[in-house]
Amino acid sequence: MSWYRNAVWFVKGLREYTRGGYESASKHFNPAEVEVDVSGRSFLVTGANSGIGKATAKEIARRGGTVHLVCRNKERAEVAKEEIVTETSNQNIFLHIVDISNPKEIWKFAEKFKNEHRLNVLINNAGCMVNNRELTEDGLEKNFATNTLGTYTLTTALLPLLEKEADARVITVSSGGMLVQKLNISDLQSENGTFDGTMVYAQNKRQQVVMTEQWAKAHRNIHFSVMHPGWADTPAVRSSMPDFYEKMKNALRTEAQGADTAVWLAVSAEATTLPSGLFFQDRQPVATHLPLASTHSPPEDEEKLMAVLEEFSQKFRSTSP
Repeated sequence: MSWYRNAVWFVKGLREYTRGGYESASKHFNPAEVEVDVSGRSFLVTGANSGIGKATAKEIARRGGTVHLVCRNKERAEVAKEEIVTETSNQNIFLHIVDISNPKEIWKFAEKFKNEHRLNVLINNAGCMVNNRELTEDGLEKNFATNTLGTYTLTTALLPLLEKEADARVITVSSGGMLVQKLNISDLQSENGTFDGTMVYAQNKRQQVVMTEQWAKAHRNIHFSVMHPGWADTPAVRSSMPDFYEKMKNALRTEAQGADTAVWLAVSAEATTLPSGLFFQDRQPVATHLPLASTHSPPEDEEKLMAVLEEFSQKFRSTSP
């Protein structure tokens, strides 16, 4: 049935995920929901030096929030920070250099951050789509290390800080590509079969949806959400999916359009009137499975995913400097 899932997802994407889909959906947005002052609230955005992450950070900075940019590349991050400060006149922009594919680095950063800062909203945006199987220095498959384990480790490491705050939120930037994948816990590091970077990425994004649902059950005083930005024109799309970009470039959303729902989830009061753990697209909760797609997984598989990630994460915590 994979051909069916792929076909339905692509047709759905052509209708909803492009710039036209955003323009249609945005006719029903209430601008006042994001015209808010978030001065005094602290936001952490990963992968914030370009694309959806930078656009999200910039919009939060415009609204007065204290923004912590977590980036891997120091030079690009400094340029992004300067751009955000210049365009928003917000001086409360802080830069942290962390490789989200390195769990030891994440633990070291999180322990230091918890001692020095408050945190109201965590936005897990950092991600990658590596099209050939590559291993990190820790022997982890790079897509899994960044998209799944990195997201899991940073979030769980910062939960104690978030739990101290009123109206704490965790938002994870996922992808509609997860709709073509059923959770597979038997091969988390893509060691078996032919390696397909696009499908590995989609599997990671399915894992992010499951993580969000599980966190929402376990941490009732934090609002968790996961969102699909649509198909946006970002540096990551251009480099990771060049054929797709060439075919679709005239129909892709802008970075700001892709970031809109993440910003809405981060700053609006309306977002938290909806249940925790939902998957959003264009400010609306949407289904996490296509009709007739057989992508549902048993609860024990979802619980097993969390247990395996916890085991991985704690192993690297005990070896972090």
